[in-house]
Amino acid sequence: MPLKQHKPYTASQRFTVLPDFAEVTTDKPEKSLTVMKNKTGGRNMYGRLTVRHRGGGHKRRYRMIDFKRDKIGIPAKVASIEYDPNRSARIALLHYTDGEKRYILAPIGLNVGDTIMAGPKAEPKAGNALPLDHIPLSLPVHNIEMVPGKGGKLVRGAGLAAQIMAREGGFAQIKLPSGEIRLVNERCYATVGQVGNPDHQNISLGKAGRKRWLGIRPTVRGVAMNPIDHPMGGGEGRASGGQAVSPWGQLAKGKKTRHKRKTSGRFIIKRRR
Repeated sequence: MPLKQHKPYTASQRFTVLPDFAEVTTDKPEKSLTVMKNKTGGRNMYGRLTVRHRGGGHKRRYRMIDFKRDKIGIPAKVASIEYDPNRSARIALLHYTDGEKRYILAPIGLNVGDTIMAGPKAEPKAGNALPLDHIPLSLPVHNIEMVPGKGGKLVRGAGLAAQIMAREGGFAQIKLPSGEIRLVNERCYATVGQVGNPDHQNISLGKAGRKRWLGIRPTVRGVAMNPIDHPMGGGEGRASGGQAVSPWGQLAKGKKTRHKRKTSGRFIIKRRR
């Protein structure tokens, strides 16, 4: 995906780097696969603010993505590659031979007109979904299930890919993009290939207004506030703030805050740190 730099007609355009959407083949989604998406403004069901710096932004409709890839053995043709406002990756519209239409994450190398399939008998090529025990070692994969049949949960962002390192005792050792190596059940499905749109990380929005279009509101530093508004506020002159905390005193900047309890940590062979 090529990026587009703008001529500096304005101060913000000097630093603006945006995608040129050359790989996108249509500007209208499949209506039957979209649903209304309500805005929350960062508030929960009780109206209390739980996520700061959210609100506003352009209207969006949610595209229903097939993370399960459960149409086993039925081939599908790629009808279009589309932009999805709800994620960093591009999505591909599939037309199955039985007449059904579905969206999937578009991997690198998937083009309009290609035929793909899901199932143990599928060929291990970009866009095909297979159980982990049928995918050759060292092949890049994405959209990996953690529980068989639950749908892909891991490695779904633009440009990401994981690697199958080894298989032993009914589990596959997966090296995730973070560097973590984790055990995943061999019966779990994964899609072959690297998620498309790898240049997403090189985008520079250029101006504050474009951030607001995405529904992200301004962030004020705690040390710039008054003591009543933030634990790090106040003081004579400029202060460094001391221990980094949230407005409610929760430790931040890498300090561990999780309670010690039984988690999926027993499936982690090597941690990302």
